[in-house]
Amino acid sequence: MVSIFRGINSVNLDVKGRIAMPKKYRSDILGDTDGKMVVTIDTDALCLLMYPLHEWERIESKLQELPSFNPAARRIQRLLIGHATEVDMDTQGRILLPSLLRDHAKLKKNIMLIGQGNKFEMWDQVTWDAERENWLKEGVSSVDNKDELPGMLDELSV
Repeated sequence: MVSIFRGINSVNLDVKGRIAMPKKYRSDILGDTDGKMVVTIDTDALCLLMYPLHEWERIESKLQELPSFNPAARRIQRLLIGHATEVDMDTQGRILLPSLLRDHAKLKKNIMLIGQGNKFEMWDQVTWDAERENWLKEGVSSVDNKDELPGMLDELSV
């Protein structure tokens, strides 16, 4: 069974750097991955990405197939694979987020957990609120074109 994560959830970061997964996701995470998840940085935004282990392994395999002499591909490999950290959900549904990753995303106490189908995004609430407001104002048609990446990335969803 493959989990589909959707919706916006407000969670708290405790003093030890843990978040408690909302109950509606816990049984899927335990059933699909025995509680094993992978957290990495987002390369375009100040947030973290969290995947079920099996989903991350599929993406990581595709990332490793990218041409190592392409600077954009190497940058993505270094950032996504280099920051990827396996985490375990404990019996109380908590996940410890590594401090390096928490610092990167500037996560404080109030975290927004955003379901994105095959993964979650984790945002500091203040950053999420500001970005969300900007996206709503801009609309979809105003997205600018970034540097072009190799064609192999056209089919990769990160």
